[in-house]
Amino acid sequence: MKLSFYPGCSLEGMANDYGRSIEAVFKRLEIELIELEDWSCCGSTAAHSLDEMMSVALPARNLAAAEKIGFDLVSPCAQCFNRLCHSQQMIQKKLFDVPWQVNGDIEVHDMTRFLATADMIKAVKDRVTRPLKGLNIVCYYGCQMVRSPRISGYTDYENPLTMDQLISAVGANAIDWSYKATCCGAGIGIARKDIQGSLTRRIYREAVRSGADAIAVSCPLCQMNLDVIQRNSRKKIVPVFYFTELIRMAFEGYGMPSWFKMHIANPIPLLRTKGLLSG
Repeated sequence: MKLSFYPGCSLEGMANDYGRSIEAVFKRLEIELIELEDWSCCGSTAAHSLDEMMSVALPARNLAAAEKIGFDLVSPCAQCFNRLCHSQQMIQKKLFDVPWQVNGDIEVHDMTRFLATADMIKAVKDRVTRPLKGLNIVCYYGCQMVRSPRISGYTDYENPLTMDQLISAVGANAIDWSYKATCCGAGIGIARKDIQGSLTRRIYREAVRSGADAIAVSCPLCQMNLDVIQRNSRKKIVPVFYFTELIRMAFEGYGMPSWFKMHIANPIPLLRTKGLLSG
């Protein structure tokens, strides 16, 4: 199987760990990810706040590149997924003219939903060499991947389950909780760090209260916010894993310290306690 792959800017920097885990997981699943040639920023949070035309045009350039390849497009970042879907819909409705030819005839997937289909869940289970038994995980989706449903296509946007299904497929315990789609503050921390901090701390507190050992995410910005809020914390550390990092551990049978270089809330003590660390 082949898919077009839009990595987005974060995988080049703060989410480098995410990128490496995606590469390992998809290779094991025998899915070839074809990175878009000369891809560019999708505009993320800033463009649609400042210039509606640019919020459509920036993702459209990447959609055009994907259409040239001819395979469906998968995005690992919630905000990138949201922007790509929005742009495609605006072009299909002929509300905007963009400088690139976009027909809107490829499907745009968020990575969790692509991997949570029945066939892919089976493929994931078949490749688990060591189930993550005894690891209690809360799945945090954030708001950009599931809302607005008219853009994302999610019908269970109040209680999404794609990551929960994948976490369960690798043997971990996916804890049900009420904060899985609550906003973490996203990029507002640049202008209002107090608001972002308050929103993120609330999610962290609820994760602790739920009994979670760790948090699973699919969004680099959500991961950073929940990770950074625990810097220098004297309270319980709840590591924030990208969901593909957990899948990779189940596939490989262990985790390596080098896989988590970009993490701030150190996951190594937890993995050592659970017997999931090598090296």
